[in-house]
Amino acid sequence: MAAFNLTPSDPSTFILMGIPGLEAAHIWISIPFTTFYIVGLLENVTLLFVVSKEQTLHKPMYLLLCMLALTDIATSTSVVPKALCIFWFNLKGITVGGCLAQMFFLHTVAVMHSTVLVTMAFDRYIAICNPLRYATILTKGRIAKLGFLGLIKAVLFILPMPLLLNTLPFCSNHVIPHTHCEPIAVAKISCGDITVNRMYGLVIVFVVVGLDLMFIALSYGLIIRALLRISSKKAYQKALNTCTAHICVMITYYTSGFFSPLIQRFGQGIAPHVHILLADLYFLIPPMLNPIIYGVKTKELRDKVGKYTCRM
Repeated sequence: MAAFNLTPSDPSTFILMGIPGLEAAHIWISIPFTTFYIVGLLENVTLLFVVSKEQTLHKPMYLLLCMLALTDIATSTSVVPKALCIFWFNLKGITVGGCLAQMFFLHTVAVMHSTVLVTMAFDRYIAICNPLRYATILTKGRIAKLGFLGLIKAVLFILPMPLLLNTLPFCSNHVIPHTHCEPIAVAKISCGDITVNRMYGLVIVFVVVGLDLMFIALSYGLIIRALLRISSKKAYQKALNTCTAHICVMITYYTSGFFSPLIQRFGQGIAPHVHILLADLYFLIPPMLNPIIYGVKTKELRDKVGKYTCRM
């Protein structure tokens, strides 16, 4: 059969199965999905609103936090609406073009998210190790340029992923056992050789994410060295507190982001629904937790959010 031929009457459609093995529980699974998505969306929109309204928050740290919020909104919105259509209405069909577009957008945003975390680590390094030059080094224009460069990096690294998948032959099987178009899940239903696709997926994990983690580790290595030189316990504690929120956000993002693709590729002994749930939680939990972490750890932001909340 021709490539991308699902049926003679529908030659360009894939079928997303949701969570195979847990079909009877789809409605129940949709409850936490919906809750996490709505809570995360409200939190991130609130953060963007408050920062945009408060002139005192127009600082590099909060501008980067807004970039993080935008990537969080885009990430969850790329996955959850389609997953809920599967869970609630059994609307499992997705065009090949739609599938590849979802894949490209989702993973471009994920790489962009990682780049923002690297930039935030650099922001903390400058704030602690070179505070007198902080305002001149991290200007609004420079933050915008770093964001644009991060976007270019994400597009260049992720674009080959859907292009490689588009070259694969798909014979009789067009059923994707997933809630979204996860690259390796799509590749596995091909009747062609997917070695290149597997290898490129690992390149993304180890090269892109690995390099980002290396730069973050370098920034924090320099930060720790600077902290060890601080003699005042109060100053030491204050400097350490400025990094706590960023460290917590990194842990929630990279822990799931690094291991989920590896489990998908090498975890043959793990039940498929566990793979899928882990992948979905990766796109749901960080967007919900990030605003909470920064709200709890950053007094200035917490006070401003509280001010607008009290007005409602």
